[in-house]
Amino acid sequence: MTREEAVQILHQYTKGESLLRHARTVELVMRGYAQKLAQDQELWGNTGLLHDADYEAFPDRHPQVVVGILQECGEDAMAHAIAAHYSHWGVSHDTLLDKALLGCDEITGFVVACAQVRPQRLQGLEAKSVLKKLKQASFAASVDRSEVRLGAELLGIDLPEHIEFIIQTLQPHAEELQLQPVS
Repeated sequence: MTREEAVQILHQYTKGESLLRHARTVELVMRGYAQKLAQDQELWGNTGLLHDADYEAFPDRHPQVVVGILQECGEDAMAHAIAAHYSHWGVSHDTLLDKALLGCDEITGFVVACAQVRPQRLQGLEAKSVLKKLKQASFAASVDRSEVRLGAELLGIDLPEHIEFIIQTLQPHAEELQLQPVS
């Protein structure tokens, strides 16, 4: 599947600016990890882009709708990773792609939430600040902290190092993501 085809699927089911930004941030981080781990950047990026594609239109059937679409297209690796991107669904994490998507989803959204409450946004954001916010249950309360920890564990990476990688990956895209400093 090309990125253009993935974008088409995403926009067919997702209209909200916040969810579109989340899809893009997870795509960027997944592409970054694919490059770092010598994996298929297109596959990993598209998986990140589409992981929540059906959430807005079909919240009660998420992620089955997008998983079905991907299976019909023969994109079984993407379909399985998306089916497994939340551990409470009980789908096994068999591949590095599966583990990476679970590992990048919640924490990438959390890093963006941390950036949004700072006047400098992503500029100067450090992992230690994100870790401090993770301890505040009331901040971005919908982020499942156990998924954040499990994701880093599945990737075999230290959580502070993981957070730093995400920040560094997103910083060059701050303008596109509307996360540049507020003047």
